[in-house]
Amino acid sequence: MANSCLFSIIVFVLVCGSVVGTRTNVFSAESHDDKTALETAATDGICASMVETQNYACEEHTVTTEDGYILSMQRIPSGRSGRTPGNKPPVLLQHGLLMDAITWLLLPPEQSLAFLLADNGYDVWLANTRGTKYSLGHVSLSPNDSAYWLWSWDELAAYDLPATFQHVHDQTGQKLHYVGHSLGTLIALASFSKNQLVNMLRSAALLSPIAYVGQLTSPLARYAAEDFLAETLYWLGVDEFDPRGEAVVNLLKDICNKPGVDCTNLLNSFTGKNCCLNSSIVDVFLDHEPQATATKNMIHISQMIRDRTITMYNYEDEEENRKHYGQPNPPVYNMTNIPSDLPLFLGYGGADALSDVNDVKLLLDSLKDHDGDKLVIQYREDYAHADYVMGDNAKQLVYNPLMAFFKLQ
Repeated sequence: MANSCLFSIIVFVLVCGSVVGTRTNVFSAESHDDKTALETAATDGICASMVETQNYACEEHTVTTEDGYILSMQRIPSGRSGRTPGNKPPVLLQHGLLMDAITWLLLPPEQSLAFLLADNGYDVWLANTRGTKYSLGHVSLSPNDSAYWLWSWDELAAYDLPATFQHVHDQTGQKLHYVGHSLGTLIALASFSKNQLVNMLRSAALLSPIAYVGQLTSPLARYAAEDFLAETLYWLGVDEFDPRGEAVVNLLKDICNKPGVDCTNLLNSFTGKNCCLNSSIVDVFLDHEPQATATKNMIHISQMIRDRTITMYNYEDEEENRKHYGQPNPPVYNMTNIPSDLPLFLGYGGADALSDVNDVKLLLDSLKDHDGDKLVIQYREDYAHADYVMGDNAKQLVYNPLMAFFKLQ
């Protein structure tokens, strides 16, 4: 776990980027329609590569957002017993930053949350946000077009999340449970704070919740945010933030030379000291992740870290903000507006350097008037950011309590 070569890509997740290159991914520049995407995914998608190989049934779906992005979704309708879906309660799983739906499939079937839910009687749906390998389609744009990447997590909350919620709701005819990790919690909280999506929701489980991030202790993340690396890339015309790009080596060397940055164990330096990962799981992770996102998205997150705010993207110009928002400053996502009767499960860790304990306490303070029987808080002192999706004991410590929470809703 101390091999710096093994973790160099992970560090680049937050602090590096590169120019956009020619793509050969499943949903390429030519894959603009749902039919093409589904045909390709049938042989080279997440179902074929990660789910069916474990003897689970799996369906590939696509959904088109209101602003034209074609997103990949996977459905695991039943457990290995093969029982038909029936009226099983649906669950939508949403990954975090620079990840995709494979997040929920990294552990063995008896430990991965997606498979556990399927085996315990849930109709499981996996989301993949725009810009990731299996969600590169658009009705008119190619990923090689700068305009394709003109978005931040504002758009994930405004378009991607509603599209996936609506698709699950329409396909199942039921309200759904939601599980988000990291950025997947932020876009959900942003939506809930506007009283959006809650009419289709049974409950939400938020793991490593991200809302306030001004006190994060990750030296790599803070260095990246405070030294404007993402803005520099944007000014250079780099619209896609590609963690596997050519700029990795030089930028990594530069970062590792900075005071206070320890590159002997890069994963822990980035996420906090994860207690419960084994090297084989990390190897599986590196086979599939990290995924690309928009440079503008990284700038937006950097703004949150620097300004200690939860606002929409700040164009750093009053007139530009007026053009987009009708006011000189970006609107605030007010966490106190989250409906007090919305069932919430929040799981956070004492060793998490990204979802820092003090920042989570700010979120919890904004929920202080939440109905007492609708808010479950789970704190694991030894858990860090990656433990929630890759920890070898997460089933016992997190997922079993999470499923018990769902059964009460």
